[in-house]
Amino acid sequence: MRVVTVEEHWNTEGIDRAVRAHALDASVVFNDRGDIPERLFDLDESRIAAMDTAGVDVQIISLSPPGTYGLPPAEAVTLCREANDRATEAVERHPDRFRAMTTLPMSDPVAAVAELERTATSCAHVGIMSYGRCGDRPLDDPAYDDLLAAAAAHALPLFIHPQIPPDEVRAASYTGLSEIVDLGLATFGWGWHMEAGTAALRLILSGAFDRHPDLQIVLGHWGEMLLFWLDRADSLSNVADLNHRVAEYFRTNVHIATSGMLTPRLLRHALDFTTADRILLSGDYPFHRLGPTSVADFLDAVPDPEDRRKIAHANADALYGLTTSSAQPTR
Repeated sequence: MRVVTVEEHWNTEGIDRAVRAHALDASVVFNDRGDIPERLFDLDESRIAAMDTAGVDVQIISLSPPGTYGLPPAEAVTLCREANDRATEAVERHPDRFRAMTTLPMSDPVAAVAELERTATSCAHVGIMSYGRCGDRPLDDPAYDDLLAAAAAHALPLFIHPQIPPDEVRAASYTGLSEIVDLGLATFGWGWHMEAGTAALRLILSGAFDRHPDLQIVLGHWGEMLLFWLDRADSLSNVADLNHRVAEYFRTNVHIATSGMLTPRLLRHALDFTTADRILLSGDYPFHRLGPTSVADFLDAVPDPEDRRKIAHANADALYGLTTSSAQPTR
């Protein structure tokens, strides 16, 4: 069965240097382990070989965190444009294997809209890699409303990726154990996912989906904990001035990606709160490595053949504008 995965990371040397020079995100040390650096910067043979080993036909590539978030505006604009052009070139070299998520200079909201409009003309770019905040400005800030409108108008879903908590939050909640445990707790063990889930919940509560009903977002790691707390989060519907209950937006505007966590029990739990039409495969390459049978074993645990087809590729085809027979775009 054809397999499409989303949230497959890469990086540019320029963005990597800038993030380290500005000390934007302590979690970049995780990018230095083993052969991750060479895999992150490669968009050709070794990546395709890993895809072939895992049985992945198409990757939708996206910059690794934190992207350009938090960089000075002028620097972010230049680096985003370079990265998006390089992603376009990679798709053009391998049109049957790659599509790309656009990276945007969110420290300049006007420039971010301009870059979205520029890349939206390219069939290579089928979505947006975003984060819950840029500096002190959350994604639901009114400054980004034109961006949300443009994403909805161009049918470009926003993937809200985890990011490290602000320094003040880290100091209050994620310190005092040991240096490496503190960092792990603030990132992959807990903090990353709280940040992303909170960003999505804030976006709902801000009325973003009432203003832009066609806007679609994707949450990795099986919903960044929010999906599993949805019964409680839905009680916010009683105080928020929204057109629908909070949980309803998960059936109309939110998609859930696996982020390399190909665990059948997580799928069973997710299906208590959403439908198979909203589940996307993602391998989180190269931070997770899918083995030769990882995808097949996971899909074999999906009892309904039609649900299996949806999760393997049909949901991604529909959301990102791919045909069902190849990676060729429909728009």
